[in-house]
Amino acid sequence: MAGGCADCLNTPELDFEFTMAFQPIINDADGSIFAQEALVRGLNNESAASILGQVTDESRYRFDQACRVRAIQLAAELEVQSILSINFLPNAVYQPELCIRTTIETAKQCNFPLDRILFELTEVEKVKDYAHVRSIIEHYQKLGFKTALDDFGAGYSGLNFLADFQPDFIKLDMALIRNIDRDKGRQAIVKGIVQVCRDLAIEPIAEGVETKAELDILRQLDIQLFQGYYFAKPSFQSIIAHLSSIGD
Repeated sequence: MAGGCADCLNTPELDFEFTMAFQPIINDADGSIFAQEALVRGLNNESAASILGQVTDESRYRFDQACRVRAIQLAAELEVQSILSINFLPNAVYQPELCIRTTIETAKQCNFPLDRILFELTEVEKVKDYAHVRSIIEHYQKLGFKTALDDFGAGYSGLNFLADFQPDFIKLDMALIRNIDRDKGRQAIVKGIVQVCRDLAIEPIAEGVETKAELDILRQLDIQLFQGYYFAKPSFQSIIAHLSSIGD
């Protein structure tokens, strides 16, 4: 990658501030919280879109790095005991072995175990270089991080991604989940994706679950990890540590 991370450090400082909300990912097998996803928010709980809209090509690297640092610091402050899921921008990672240094250093300073960090490949922007993304995923996995492909079934990703490399998890896009209990087409597609995941030793996560009817069908399709408003909305600078019920 031309220039590399040294040049990135010369980019302007961010001219906006942000923080995080956390939304749990639920393990249906035992009702536990499997992970907490860190979601960008404004300082007054403004939406992620309002923050992401301020990110430019010049600030992408610093924003990506700042998100990782803030997520880990806040998770440590809130004593998150589960996996911490952090979204990252693939086009902001120039050299995986260099761009990960700040993340590792922050985790060490905060005493947050590396094997409890999950990086979600987000599709806010179109991936420019699939081979580069593969190198990022493989390098992160070698370091002990978990990886996930977000919004599977939407945007620019799909089966081509899985043909080239295998993350630890894929998150089924909410567009596939919405009203799946009443849509045989969506049920067939998700059933096929789950089978591919099983064959490739990838764990599927259904995101955007909003009703018990959706949950019941997804359970029948052999999915165990869930995220969505049916369980909990994102908590601004706080976490939901326990859920008394997950829809039995």
